[in-house]
Amino acid sequence: MARLLIVALVALTVTACSTVEGVGRDIQKGGAVISDTARDVRDAL
Repeated sequence: MARLLIVALVALTVTACSTVEGVGRDIQKGGAVISDTARDVRDAL
């Protein structure tokens, strides 16, 4: 069962980000969201 779950997760990851460049963009967007949120919280204080 765990093996099936791992295969499904890998398949979803590969189809969502088919290239290393795509993965890099996804990570960069996530970092930008975190930075923007931190900036908003800092400015609200």
